[in-house]
Order: sequence, then structure tokens, then C-alpha cells
Amino acid sequence: MEMNDSLKAHVDRALKATHETRCLELGRGVLPRTPQVFAREFGEKPALLVADETTFAVAGRAVLGAFVQGKRPVAEPYIYNDPQLYAENRFVTALEEVLRARPDAIPIAVGTGTINDLTKLAAHRTGRRYIAVGTAASMDGYTAYGASITYQGSKQTFPCPAPIAVVADLDIMSAAPPDLNAAGYADLMAKTVAGADWLLAEAVGADTMNPEAWDIIQGRLREVLANPAGVRAGDLDTIERLTQGLMLGGLAMVWAQSSRVASGAEHLFSHLWDMQHHTHNGKIPWHGFKVAIGTLAVSALYECLLALPLAELDLDECCARWPGQAAYEKQILELFGEGDARNVALVESRAKAVDGAQLRQQLEKLRQAWPRLSQRLREQLIPFDDLKAMLQAAGAPVEPEAIGISRERLRRTYCQGLFLRRRFTALDLAARTATLDSALDKLFAPGGRWAPAGKG
Repeated sequence: MEMNDSLKAHVDRALKATHETRCLELGRGVLPRTPQVFAREFGEKPALLVADETTFAVAGRAVLGAFVQGKRPVAEPYIYNDPQLYAENRFVTALEEVLRARPDAIPIAVGTGTINDLTKLAAHRTGRRYIAVGTAASMDGYTAYGASITYQGSKQTFPCPAPIAVVADLDIMSAAPPDLNAAGYADLMAKTVAGADWLLAEAVGADTMNPEAWDIIQGRLREVLANPAGVRAGDLDTIERLTQGLMLGGLAMVWAQSSRVASGAEHLFSHLWDMQHHTHNGKIPWHGFKVAIGTLAVSALYECLLALPLAELDLDECCARWPGQAAYEKQILELFGEGDARNVALVESRAKAVDGAQLRQQLEKLRQAWPRLSQRLREQLIPFDDLKAMLQAAGAPVEPEAIGISRERLRRTYCQGLFLRRRFTALDLAARTATLDSALDKLFAPGGRWAPAGKG
């Protein structure tokens, strides 16, 4: 318990520092306390539960019963019954209509990522805060700033505040389907490579480090990732630490008012597959499972980059080989074809475009920083084989085919992901040093990390 108490103190400090989420009710049997948590924040206003059919059965009915038993005001629950429910703007709009018809009601999101993001944005658009009741340790969005919603074919983060309070009953979280908690573990594991990308971006002058946000999420990260087998087994202490780690990820984003602190190139793989409406066996793979493959993909790329003598980088050669924005836009048209993803790639690539002088400046900073930076990156990253073993032990996928992605498509995603966000990542480093193609050749060759099946 000493480690958990120490971790709890770290979470409490983050809550006090970030302000948006004022209360985290985390523990066994805490679900019946939801009306009391609600009353502290909203007094006698009526609650309006938002859930889907599964999460209502798992926790919503009990929360509703606690309000009724305590004679607290509660409106008719809003339960999504669309089997294709996902975090898409039309579902936000539907909930907005319900909330506008009840301007006095305060929503309680009962569920995981989709329900939380839909409720978060609908509540914000109708001028009110909300409470989240978690049903699985499946993602870091419970306490996160912003809602990740698909709009006009593009996955976008809409600015809106985190919930004012979160209730997370460990009896419910630990009993969630193992895949859900494994997805949360993978989403938390992604912070290792996201942190590496942030270090890299700062080194080349493309971003600025936020020490407070870094400490919130990275300070205890290895600790909360330490027992992947416990995640698969639903071990209470492990799920508690996992939940705390995920809450810290969200709080770090609130502190920084950006997802930069918790999302790097690995999330671009997931975002692209979302924009392509990817399904596997008729279902959309869990966000964390897509991120698991993205995390392994970026980790493998970092292995290639860290093997290069970038302190001896030939700036003249790199600048001579730099294709420039016009060539990149032609490449985007070839890579993406028609569709919303192509339009996003054009806009985002223009936002981070550099000319020859700017490229030289970035690469000079990189060359000077590389001896120390490469050491920091090695300390930050978990070796690929260890990373793969940990994800596998938690129950997350470690081969792209497990989520319906072929090796050929995975390779193409590396190239497409480069253009999806203006954020500087390992993909940009590989492109600016003219090493992306050679790295991919190595990764997808026989004996490489992504060798064709049976040739690894």
C-alpha cells in the first residue's frame, strides 16, 4: 500500500495544480457515493445520466438507483442504443438537443472513452460542466482537456474542460472485459514514445518543454506500467495503479492545455485508421489497441534512428535531398487519394513546412544536441522487445494483423502519418534526415521488426 499511497499523493498534487477536475473518487465500492459527489458540486440541480446500453447495465442503473434512494433529483437517463456508436459529431448533436431541452440538468457520463467525449463536448456546448463515472481503465480521457471527436471525416480535438469530478469504482473497473483494460494499458504505454517525441521536438526548436506537465505524466510512468500481467488478470491493486496513471495522463493534458504531453507519432497511426473508418471483423478496434501497434511502430523507428551517427550529420546532403513542400504535396495526393484525410494532410503539412534555411537550423540543433539527446531518448524509451512483451502480457495486440492491418498498410501508414499533424515527431526526424525510406526498408525486410510473416 505504500506505493499506492505515494502514487495517490502524486495524483492529489496534480488535481490541485490543474483545477478543472476537483475530485477523484477512486476505490472499491465508491459507486453509491456518486450522488454525494454530485451534490457537492451542483447542489439540488437534477442529474441526467448518459450511457449506452452496456454501461447503463454495468453501472448506470446502480447510479440511478443511488439517486432515487437518496431522494436526489434525477432526470430520465439518455441511453445511446446505436450499435455503431462512436465518438462522432452527430452523436454529440443528438445529446446537445436533449440537454438544451433540460437546461437545468447536469450530465453524468457513465462509460469509457466514447461516452465521456460525447458528453464532455455536448456539456460544454450547452454551457455546463459534468461528472464522469468510469466503467473501465481503458483510456486517459476521463480527466483530459478536450474531446476527441470525428467531424467531417477528421479526428479532431475540440477544446472543452475536463469533468468537474470523476467516480471510478475499482470493483467495476477491475471486472471490465480484459480487452478494455488492456487497451488502457496500451494507451498509457504510448506515453513512453510520446515523451520521446516531445524531447525530440524541443531539441530541434519545434516545441517547448513544460516541466510541470512532464512530471505529472512521466514522473511515475514506469511504476504504473510495471505489472502488465496484473492488468490481464484484473488484479485490484494493478487496476488501481493503471487508473491513477491514466488519470495523470489526462491531468497533464489539462495542465498543458494540449495533448502534446501524452500523444506523439504513435497516435497518428490510430488517428489515420479512424479517418479511414477502419474495422476488423465488423468492429472498430479499441483505440488503445490501435495505439499499441502505433507505439511498437514508432519504437521500431527509434531503434533505427538511434543507431545512426546523427552527431556527424551531413547538413549539406540533407538540405540537398530535402524535397520541399511542393513535392510533399504531390506525394500527399499520391498517398491519400481523395477524401478528408488528404485535406487534413495538406493543411497540417503546410503548418509545419520548413524552407532550406529553417531545415538547416533544425538539423544543426539536432547535430549539436544528439550526444546528450540520444542518451535521454534511450532512457525514455522501453526497448522494443521488452515493450512487445509487456503489451502482450497485458493482453494488447502486438502484430498489426491482430487488428486487421496488413504489413503493407502499416508501412504506408508510416509515410502517411508524417503529414497528419503539425506536431514534430520521430517521423519528421526521419524525413528531415532523409532516412525514413531506408529505415522502413530495414524494418520490413526479412529479419526486420515488421518482416513478412514467417520471415522475422
